[in-house]
Amino acid sequence: MTTVADHLAEALAAHGVTQVWGVVGDALNPVTDAIRRQDGLDWVGVRHEEVGAFAAGAQAQLTGRLGVCAGTVGPGSVHLLNGLYDAKKSHAPVLAICGQVPRADIGSDLFQEVDNHVLFADVAEYRATVTDPTQLAHVLEQAGNAALASGGVSVVILPGDLGDLELPEGTPPTRWAALPAPPAPAAEPLAEAAAAIEDASRVTMLVGIGARDARDDVLALGRRLRAPMVLSLKAKEGLEHDNELEVGQTGQLGNPAAAQALEDCDLLLMVGTDFPYTDYLPHGTTTVQLDARAAHVGRRTPVAHAVVGDAGESLRALLAVVAERDDSGHLDRARSSYDAWREEQRRLGEPGASANGVRPEVLAAAIDRHAASDAVMTTDTGMATIWASRHATMGAGRRLLGSYNLGSMANAMPQALGAAAAAPGRQAVAWCGDGGLTMLLGDLLTVAEQDLPVKMVVFDNGRLGLVKIEQEHSDLTEHGTGLDNHDLAAVARAVGVHAVRVSTDAEVDDAVREAFARPGPVLLDVLTDPGATAED
Repeated sequence: MTTVADHLAEALAAHGVTQVWGVVGDALNPVTDAIRRQDGLDWVGVRHEEVGAFAAGAQAQLTGRLGVCAGTVGPGSVHLLNGLYDAKKSHAPVLAICGQVPRADIGSDLFQEVDNHVLFADVAEYRATVTDPTQLAHVLEQAGNAALASGGVSVVILPGDLGDLELPEGTPPTRWAALPAPPAPAAEPLAEAAAAIEDASRVTMLVGIGARDARDDVLALGRRLRAPMVLSLKAKEGLEHDNELEVGQTGQLGNPAAAQALEDCDLLLMVGTDFPYTDYLPHGTTTVQLDARAAHVGRRTPVAHAVVGDAGESLRALLAVVAERDDSGHLDRARSSYDAWREEQRRLGEPGASANGVRPEVLAAAIDRHAASDAVMTTDTGMATIWASRHATMGAGRRLLGSYNLGSMANAMPQALGAAAAAPGRQAVAWCGDGGLTMLLGDLLTVAEQDLPVKMVVFDNGRLGLVKIEQEHSDLTEHGTGLDNHDLAAVARAVGVHAVRVSTDAEVDDAVREAFARPGPVLLDVLTDPGATAED
């Protein structure tokens, strides 16, 4: 016989899912038992369901397949919500399996009952409650297709009395459709965009992760236009390396060269980016936007010429008609400024004589120096992301994940867990803020139990550093940002994770090198200068 739970586990394994993340209990018990018996599929028990949702979202971003998490009746499903919102805003296909009270009790306000359709209304592309075994294969197929096609979240809700029920004989297996190809750009908008580019004298490109698979084309067009290339943070991983056009990031984590390149252009060419910070975009400048998602066009800045379609096809069409330029003055000025700024960052990354703990730049430079060439790096929202943006060099093999659209705290460690589980032989490095790590500190136990080789480096400055800066910029007195962390390395050791505490610049390089060379999970608790800011 095949039960509802068996069919679910078989479908996930056939798709290539290797882990389901969650906390066991009541409605999920048949599901976790089916996963136990399913070859190639493992249940990963976490201490907080939010960790499971973040881990599943990370796996979806790294593999392109469904990431899967689960929460049982009521509070267990509620705990998934933040990580699922991150998946939604990161366009990560995630399937959440959520428990519900038995069918006869739905709507009775039974103990722990919540209305999952209302709860997930804003976050899920698709949500459905399976009330009869005959529905499962069809509902599961719709859910997977919706998540994969949209790059979003689907929620399948299983009442507590359903998982053990048998499916009708002859129920077909659930199969999910292949991803559709991005749309081809239309000829007329392409021609208008090309004419505008030809008329401009100083083009700056703002390139996002949507152009990652069109690296050769975006570089070819940039070289032809002699255009400085500002990269979104998410585009670092595919477009930063071996790119003589790039001038880093703009915005709060950016640099003067990128700001200058945007300010001085007379045409902004946006490619595959939904960069949200309008204050950092040029105003009164002609803007051309290439994007596969029509909904992204024009929502950050007025766009004169929109080209909706696959980035590679759009870029190749422009390359066919746009003339090569001789004048590299605009690019040269931006690159000269960028080189000077990078030299200053390199100097800040050298061990010095900080009297108030380790300079975070020194730690960031050491992480970059000793991390594997194909490491997956995850960064907590806040100052850790700024240090990674400025000091992590994303070679061809490295990946970079963070809560870059939702901006949640506490994402780095869970995302590194997901990355390490998806590719056990690949190094996963979490750039943790002390506030972020301690928010979900209980899942250090998960790190230890799973023995995943996650390297957690904590920028431990004893405060919510970015909030401190925000308060100061608003002429407010710093308040409520202090964190009494005690000894995080001792906490990690107490739960079975190898950990080291570092307090001086002189210790950093050896500590990072040894941590990254050691098998298994490691936590480095590095006491960083609480007064250091990205404006130093």
